Parts: sequence; C-alpha cells; structure tokens
Amino acid sequence: MKDFNMKKTIIICTILFCSTYLNAQVQFIQSGRIEFEKRVNQHAPILDEGENMWNVEILKQIPKFVSDIYELKFTSDKSVFKLAKENPNNKYMWGTKPVDTDVSMQDLKKGISISQKEVFENTYLIKDSSRTWEWKIADETREIAGFECRKAVTKICDSVYVVAFYTDQIPVSAGPESFGGLPGMILGLAVPRLNTTWFATKLELVSPTPNELNVKQKGKQIGRTQLTTELSKALKDWGKEGARKMWVAQL
Repeated sequence: MKDFNMKKTIIICTILFCSTYLNAQVQFIQSGRIEFEKRVNQHAPILDEGENMWNVEILKQIPKFVSDIYELKFTSDKSVFKLAKENPNNKYMWGTKPVDTDVSMQDLKKGISISQKEVFENTYLIKDSSRTWEWKIADETREIAGFECRKAVTKICDSVYVVAFYTDQIPVSAGPESFGGLPGMILGLAVPRLNTTWFATKLELVSPTPNELNVKQKGKQIGRTQLTTELSKALKDWGKEGARKMWVAQL
C-alpha cells in the first residue's frame, strides 16, 4: 500500500511538473519588431489589359515580381509600420515603387490611427479613429515565421477582398499597413486584386523606444471619409488605374 501511494505521488508530481513546463513554453509576446517582405506582381495588371505591342515590350523591360522589406515595431499599446529597406536591384513599374516617408501608426490604447501617405504629388496625414474591420475567421491555418496563424477575411472599398493570417501568441491587435482588429498580430496579408502580399519573415524580441513609436509625420490632415471623397473626384476618369490607386490609399 505504501509503495502504491509513493507511485501515485510520483505520477502526480510528474504531471504537475510537465504541465508547468509546457505552460512556460507558451510565449505571449507583448512587444518587438517584425520584419515583413512586401511582394508585388507587376505583370498582372498589364496582362489584365490584354495583349498589344506596347504591353509586350513593357513586360520584357520590367521584372514580374519586386519585393521590399518593411518593419512593424510594436508594444501592447502602439504599433508603427514603415519601409525598412528598399531592394536596390528592383526595377519598378510606375506606381509600385515604395515611398520611404509612408508610415502607418496605431494607438491601440486610444483607438486612433494615423497614416502618412503620398498620393501623386500630395502628402496626406490621415488621422481618424481606428478602422473597424468586419473580419470573418476561418478554420484554415498556416505557419508563418514559426507561428501558427489562423485565416481571416475582410473587404476594403466594399468589394476588394483582403486575406489575413494572425497569431494569438502575439496578443496585440495590429498588423501591416493599418490593419488590425483581430485577436492577435497579423503576420500574413494578401490583397489579390492588388497582386500584393505582406508576409512576416522574422520576429526580434526587442522593445521599441518611445521615439521609435512616435515617428514625426506631416501632410494635409484629413479623415478617411474626406480622403475617399477627394480621391474619388480626382480619379473618376482614370478607369482601372484609378480604382487601384483608391484601393492602395485605403490600406
């Protein structure tokens, strides 16, 4: 009987130890720096126009894909997303070159979003309440940068689908550009109609400084509704290219 009780005690202690050890392995990350690769298919919009001599020549001159490195610095309260490193070997088609002054900041505590964007010759400072995204969470999962991520889908401009993959191991409701609103960090993002993806490649466990999270911004201050109205008037005769410009401004 004494041996039985001893074995029982050992088993219970082993279970408790394993449970404690496994719980310790689950990391819930509250701050850091995430590196993203933004990848754009430059040929897709040209091919969408149909074949002609001019388009054939353009396709010969520019690479199908270009990619650049972006970074997202974050804490549980704030996030800042911007260009980290432009690829010097890229040959960009008009409209796909990254703008190093574009910055998206989210104050998660106050529920405020501030984005500096270059649109044509204008610099806008889009300041508004944080976006309310109508996400639909799916069962599909995939691994990104070592994290298991779950799929979610939303739309911009009423009809343009956005696919995201988020992880609840980083319980910060943020992501690339101005996206967020999910129960964890977005590590993968795709906008098929813009032929563009953003995927995390690595996470650095470094806490951003207050200066890094309060980037100086400038531009014509405007709300999202005002910006949409202004761009709709300016781009009404631009056709598909105008629609693409509008979608990019809504990211």
